[in-house]
Amino acid sequence: MASLTATLVDFTMTIVLKESFQCWYLLASVLGTISGGVINFTMNRRWVFRARSKKVQLQAIKYIMVWMGNLLLVSAGVFLLTNYARFSYVVSKVTVSLVVGVFYNYVLQKRFVFK
Repeated sequence: MASLTATLVDFTMTIVLKESFQCWYLLASVLGTISGGVINFTMNRRWVFRARSKKVQLQAIKYIMVWMGNLLLVSAGVFLLTNYARFSYVVSKVTVSLVVGVFYNYVLQKRFVFK
């Protein structure tokens, strides 16, 4: 549920920025990823991994480290799929976000950030 909520915030922000404000798709994707990341950290800490007893500062630092990798992977993937594979930016974002979310984010958050 936390991942779904963060993803909805991320994608909504991306699409609204791109379609309503004519923001460059990659900037819209980055800003969406940032907003989803804030939601994801908060929900994961409180409900998913029940890690409220640990120091929030250390968790935040670890989360930011993992999240920066996520941001780079998603941004690069969206750029490559949109520019070179000619996917729409939405299809690119969905595809890359699913792969990175399952094989990178969840694993590192469970084993490193909120262990």
